[in-house]
Amino acid sequence: MKKDIHPENYRMCVFKDISNDYSFLTRSCADTKETVKWEDGNEYPLVKLDISNTSHPFYTGKQKLVDTAGRVDKFRTRYAKK
Repeated sequence: MKKDIHPENYRMCVFKDISNDYSFLTRSCADTKETVKWEDGNEYPLVKLDISNTSHPFYTGKQKLVDTAGRVDKFRTRYAKK
C-alpha cells in the first residue's frame, strides 16, 4: 500500500438516517460538528443521512417519497397552472 494517502482523522462515527431514525456506528473521516451519545455510553460524532439502506426503495422494495428540499411541491405548483 502507498504511504500517506489515507486521512489522519479516521475515527468511529454514528450515521443517522433522519427519515426513519435508524442509526449505525462505523468508522469514517466525515467532518461534522454534532455529536451523539451511543448505546455503549460513549459520545461520537454524528453524521445525518437523508437515505440509508433502511429507507432506500431498492433495498426496502417500497416506493417512499423523501422530499427534503420541497422539490415535489415546487413541481406541483409549477405544473398545476397548465
